[in-house]
Amino acid sequence: MRDDVLIIGGGIIGVSAAYFLARAGVGVTVIERGEVGRGCSYGNAGLICPCHSTPIPAPGVLTQGLKWLFDAESPFYIKPRLDSDLIRWLWRFQSYCNQSWVDTAVPLIRDLQRASLALYQELIEEEKLDCHFERHGGLALYLTERGFAHGRCEAAELQRFGLQMELLDGTAIRELETAVHPQVIGGIHYQEDAHITPDLFVTGLAAAAQAHGATFLTQTELLGFETGNGRVTAVQTTRGERRAEQIILAAGAWTAPIARDLNLKLPLQPAKGYSITVKRPSNAPRIYLYLGEAKVAVTPMGPHLRFAGTLELAGFDFAINQRRVNAILRAADGYLAGSGERELVEIWRGMRPVTPDGLPYIGRTRRYQNLIVAAGHATLGLSMGPITGKLVAEVVGEERPSFELIPFQVERFES
Repeated sequence: MRDDVLIIGGGIIGVSAAYFLARAGVGVTVIERGEVGRGCSYGNAGLICPCHSTPIPAPGVLTQGLKWLFDAESPFYIKPRLDSDLIRWLWRFQSYCNQSWVDTAVPLIRDLQRASLALYQELIEEEKLDCHFERHGGLALYLTERGFAHGRCEAAELQRFGLQMELLDGTAIRELETAVHPQVIGGIHYQEDAHITPDLFVTGLAAAAQAHGATFLTQTELLGFETGNGRVTAVQTTRGERRAEQIILAAGAWTAPIARDLNLKLPLQPAKGYSITVKRPSNAPRIYLYLGEAKVAVTPMGPHLRFAGTLELAGFDFAINQRRVNAILRAADGYLAGSGERELVEIWRGMRPVTPDGLPYIGRTRRYQNLIVAAGHATLGLSMGPITGKLVAEVVGEERPSFELIPFQVERFES
């Protein structure tokens, strides 16, 4: 079969691209090996968070990660193993762990997230999407003077870039959010941020895309490609061959191994994260919380409350480490008042795609003139999803993109 555009990947980015393309009258088909929105678009923290615009590579990050190397409960864990791809990735990653790179990357990440937040509000209103969208900001909480001092430094750094946040003492924190434990000494109000139930948004937007003419083929596995004359000429799947004028690769952490079949080497590491969803207790927070020392997000999502955290570089290892799950829940007890027993709904883990410089890949490849890549958003895939989809649609339509795409070039790490 022949399509105008074929999208590989049915997460937030693939679905957003499908929506904008279909709304523009482009014939688009999405293939997804599972169900739409069931990967990282399902179990993430649900944050749309311009106030979290620091790239993952930053001063001291790798040093701290190495200190945590043998602590299986640490927020950032690198599983010791001999893996040449990981070693090369870490070598590149360390070269970006400096202040100069942070100064370059923060405005790029900030602007993509702000643009996405505006699109969230627009899409939810236009398409009548019911996804528990709340724009009340968020709160970073600190239990120790050392942790709060670190948080104040981070806030001052981000305020240099115009991000709106306010320092609060413990009393002011509890006036804003009564669910906070009395032992929290202070925190930061992230005034620009919002939160959402992610899977409801993604499935709702997919339904809207279908209403505009998009086709979704779920439970469809990718088998391989045919190429010729600088183009991807065919895509082989478990439901037959698909041909398209343009191909969009938006497969999250699986983008790198898929690209390898096309002789494209994209430095991209899968970083496992966990979330624990419970039934929403009566004393649940109204806005999302970020537990500063523990590096855990707590997000109210309609009838549920979700705890999410950790960054684990362990390859495609989907095993659930119960120690890490327990560490997330145990950490929350120190920050939330009267947490008590929690009625478990689900324990989830998923792979976030992380590039060495902390910026996503967005744009057309040089090797194949009809292949566009949109992946590598690390922990901010949900927060950058709609604007990435819009940018991809603009690239397909050969329009001037809403943002300069040079910093996000797909083959920027090729020597």
